[in-house]
Amino acid sequence: MKTYTQDEMKAIYRARVNRVADWLTQNDIGCAVFIDNEEHREPSLRYLTGHPSDAVLIVFSDGYDVLVPWDEILSRKISVSDRMIPFTKYKNSSLEAVKNVLKNNTHAKNQKIDLPPYLTYPQFLKFVDALNDSDCLCRENGVHQFVTECRMVKDEYEIECTREACRVGDKIIDKIEKQIKSGKIKTEMDVALLIEKELRIGGCERAGFDTLAAGPSRSFAIHAFPGYTDAAWPGEGLSILDFGVVYNGYTSDTTLTVCKGKLSAEQKKQVELVEKAYNECLKLYKPGASIKAACDKAEKIFAAAKRKMPHTLGHGIGLEIHEYPRVSSKNDEKLLFQPGMILTCEPGLYDEALGGVRWENDVLITENGNEVLSNSRIIFI
Repeated sequence: MKTYTQDEMKAIYRARVNRVADWLTQNDIGCAVFIDNEEHREPSLRYLTGHPSDAVLIVFSDGYDVLVPWDEILSRKISVSDRMIPFTKYKNSSLEAVKNVLKNNTHAKNQKIDLPPYLTYPQFLKFVDALNDSDCLCRENGVHQFVTECRMVKDEYEIECTREACRVGDKIIDKIEKQIKSGKIKTEMDVALLIEKELRIGGCERAGFDTLAAGPSRSFAIHAFPGYTDAAWPGEGLSILDFGVVYNGYTSDTTLTVCKGKLSAEQKKQVELVEKAYNECLKLYKPGASIKAACDKAEKIFAAAKRKMPHTLGHGIGLEIHEYPRVSSKNDEKLLFQPGMILTCEPGLYDEALGGVRWENDVLITENGNEVLSNSRIIFI
């Protein structure tokens, strides 16, 4: 992956904060508040500052921002903001932090404040009481939704981070296939723990989510519960592995199916249907095309065989494993693929008797079509 200098990273975060400031100015809002804590994780905090978690961020309409982190030492090393004030100065209270930062500020064009829409009603009322000189807004379609939409289309840095996550994930998939064939991997636990070890060796932060490894007796589940056990993997029949790795905050998300031994005619048909849906739908992942149409295509392929896919065709990925938009037949026709979007393509079919099949890769929408960033596949043993 390209190495970014400190000045380049500052420019990336500054550009993102300036987009928020422009939105605030255009919508006549003085400032926006973002809160990340154990009650609610806010990925936009990292998107705007580089700080990973547990902090309050206030962005003003003139582009000035104040970060109030719980871990001030970490913040000084990795975050970007105009001013950093330790959370401990405000008794580790988000309300006190916002109240005091806003006191006598000269950066907001007015007293309108866009508060996080994830506040509970009692929490919102406490902010209203504490900020009695301000006009407190708490709504679904405010600046927080705007930042979510900004995150939908990735910049160069985000694409590079996701590309690196996929590269590490691909190396893990290659190693898994070799160890399946050599007999070293025997159980769901074997493959899950191998992923955990190898992603750390590859320089990643963590898994994107709890690994889902399901042998033939459990692969009928869309998301196996529990995620993995000491059951045989891959066993005779259809086994599924769904995992992701996180590099600099950005996750991959891939699913492979292992077909071991002699499959029944029904199992072969199920595999062929998923392969057909994946290959046909991938062609529709292109700029200007309807996102809804891609999912509609998969559903038509399965319906023709009197089968039904119980989930959407895919979803955006980034700082979160599931980001806007979903590749769903419920979308408005006007929601289109755009260059810079990174979404999964993951058709799947599941049957209690036959087992499950899912094939998932991460797809970057480019100016001229798409680029499949990961190399998950259906493996035949």
